[in-house]
Amino acid sequence: MTDPQPRAPVPPFSYRDAVQKVRMAENAWNGRDPAKVALAYTPDTKWRNRSEFLNGRTEVEAFLTRKWATENGYRLIKEIWAHSDDKIAVRFCYEYHDAEGQWLRAHGNENWAFDALGYMAMRHASINDVPITQAERLFHWEAPGPRPDDHPGLTELGL
Repeated sequence: MTDPQPRAPVPPFSYRDAVQKVRMAENAWNGRDPAKVALAYTPDTKWRNRSEFLNGRTEVEAFLTRKWATENGYRLIKEIWAHSDDKIAVRFCYEYHDAEGQWLRAHGNENWAFDALGYMAMRHASINDVPITQAERLFHWEAPGPRPDDHPGLTELGL
């Protein structure tokens, strides 16, 4: 087995590196490819997502597969909150609708820790869902796919 390739940017993170890492994660999640997204994490990654605890890429991939099977029209925006040499704190919102067509906006915070090669070793996410109407939606771009560069972020949207 070969050593894994670095996943740039790698620690220690500058502010610019951390912002880039956040946008890379946002773009990957908006692509909604569980297998591809799972590759950003260490093989033994540890997660807490709401009240669910996951261990390893296989569980992450299965979780994302379940998630995106029920969160229809999923669109996510992430924004850096703080960073250190190997940790990043993020706030985020995503919009989706359920099987009955009810739109929701999920508001959350994540704490990330990275290994020396730039893979996420730990992710803790606290998330709350708020029902919204179709008219209250703010995230408008072709999905799945990355948020366009000219689409406002969370701060610009007042979130």
